[in-house]
Amino acid sequence: MNPKEKAAYLVLKYMSKVVSKQLAKQCALVAVDELLEEYPLAQCPPDSYEMERYLYWNEVKQEIEKI
Repeated sequence: MNPKEKAAYLVLKYMSKVVSKQLAKQCALVAVDELLEEYPLAQCPPDSYEMERYLYWNEVKQEIEKI
């Protein structure tokens, strides 16, 4: 799933649990921030799986913010 699709998926998933789109976005952002903490940028070796995951989740976060 590309980052834009993942962002939409997460927001829609939370919308089924809460009453507003804004609250769903906030919940999705909290979840993505938790994932980003798993891959601290300063500790990710270049061209590593960890860097790839960090970049992916960072892009998902940016897409959620656009929704």
